[in-house]
Amino acid sequence: MSLVCAISNEVPEHPCVSPVSNQVFERRLIEKYIAENGTDPMNGQPLSEEQLIDIKVSHPIRPKAPSATSIPAILKSLQDEWDAVMLHSFTLRQQLQTTRQELSHALYQHDAACRVIARLTKEVTAAREALATLKPQAGLVAPQAVPASQPAAVVSDRQTLGLHSASVPGILSLDLCPSDTNKVLTGGADKNVVVFDKNEEQIVATLKGHTKKVTSVIYHPSQSVVFSASPDSTIRVWSVSGGNCVQVIRAHEAGVTGLSLHATGDYLLSSSEDQYWAFSDIQTGRVLTKVTDESAGCALTCAQFHPDGLIFGTGTADSQIKIWDLKERTNVANFPGHSGPVTSIAFSENGYYLATGAQDSSLKLWDLRKLKNFKTIALDNNYEVKSLVFDQSGTYLAVGGSDIRVYICKQWSEVLNFSEHSGLVTGVAFGENAQFLTSTGMDRSLKFYSL
Repeated sequence: MSLVCAISNEVPEHPCVSPVSNQVFERRLIEKYIAENGTDPMNGQPLSEEQLIDIKVSHPIRPKAPSATSIPAILKSLQDEWDAVMLHSFTLRQQLQTTRQELSHALYQHDAACRVIARLTKEVTAAREALATLKPQAGLVAPQAVPASQPAAVVSDRQTLGLHSASVPGILSLDLCPSDTNKVLTGGADKNVVVFDKNEEQIVATLKGHTKKVTSVIYHPSQSVVFSASPDSTIRVWSVSGGNCVQVIRAHEAGVTGLSLHATGDYLLSSSEDQYWAFSDIQTGRVLTKVTDESAGCALTCAQFHPDGLIFGTGTADSQIKIWDLKERTNVANFPGHSGPVTSIAFSENGYYLATGAQDSSLKLWDLRKLKNFKTIALDNNYEVKSLVFDQSGTYLAVGGSDIRVYICKQWSEVLNFSEHSGLVTGVAFGENAQFLTSTGMDRSLKFYSL
C-alpha cells in the first residue's frame, strides 16, 4: 500500500510523519506549512520541523496521472516505449557492425603480419644455413652483386620433353608443388595431366581421365595429390603416387573455368560457365555450397582464394571482378574497369593487392584495403593476358600471355621480359624464393628461367 501525502494526495518523494496528528506528509510541503503557520495542518496543534519523523522507504513509484490511465493513453505510451526500444536496438546494431569491421580489419592485419614474419623467419633460417656451409677459399674473386630490382635471368629450355601429345599441341595450365617447387604440374590440350620432376628431368606421372582439355591444375601443398578441371564439367582429384583418379567432383553443369585450393588444403573453389561458383570437400567429393549472382546472369571465367581463405575473387565474361565472403556466401565488393572478359586474377601474399587481367590488353592492380584501382598497366595492342602470379615474398608479379613480363611490386615497373615461347604463354609460376620462373605455352614447351 503506497504512502500518500495528506496535503497533496500524491505519493511523496521524501515522506515524513507528524507525531501530533500521525499523518504522512511530503517533507517539502509540511516544512513550508510549518514555516508559515507553526501548526499541524490536520488538527491545528503546535508543530515544529524538529518533531517530524522521516520514513525510510524504497524509491517510490509514482502512479500515472489520471489522464494517462485511459486505454488510448496507455497504447500511446506503449508505442512510445516500443519506438524508443527499436531506436536503441538499431543504434546497438550499428555499433556492433562497426566493431565487427574493426575487429575483422585488425585480424586481417594480424594474419598478414604473421605470414610476413613466417616468410622472413624462413628466409633468415635459409640464409644462416647457406652461410654456415660457406668456407673461405683463397684466390677466389667475389662475384659482382646483381641489384635485387634488376634480377638477371638465364633460360633453361625444356621444349623436347614431350610432356604432352604432339598431335594435340598445347600446355594450357601450370602449377608447382608449394613444398617442393621442383615438382611441376601441367594440364594439356591432349586431356592429360602430367607431373614432372625438374631435378630428375623425368615425368613422374601421366594422369588420364578427362574427356576434354585440361584448363586448370593445382598441386596440393602437403599431400601427394593434385587437382584438375576441364570443360568436360568435372573436377578430378588424383593420387600422384598411385597414378590414378581418387575422386571426381561434379559441381557444375558446364565447363569449369577456374580452380583454387583453400588455405586449409581441405576444400576446392571452382568457377564455371554455368554462372555458379562451388565450394567442395576434396576428401568426400561432396559439393558443400553452390552460389550464383542472379542479378548478373553471366559466365564466370576464373576464381582465386584470398590467402586468408575468408574471401575470394571471381572474374566474369562481362569484365567484372567480384569479391565474395565465403562464410556469408555473399558478393561484398565489385571491381569494374576492364572492357573485356576477365582471364586471370591473383592475390598478393600479404593479401593487400589484387592483380587482374582481361581481353582488353591491360593489367589492373587493386588495393583491397581501399577497394579501388590504384594502377593500370597498358600492355601492347592485342596482348592476351593468360596467367598472373605473385611470388611468395610479394616482391614480383609475373604476367604470361603474348610473352612473359615480370614486374617489381610497389614500383610496378617491368624488370624482365621473356619471349622464348613460339606460341601463347598459358601459365607462369615462381620457384621457391623466386629463384626461378617456370612457364608453359601453346608451343607444348615447358621452360625454366633462373632469376
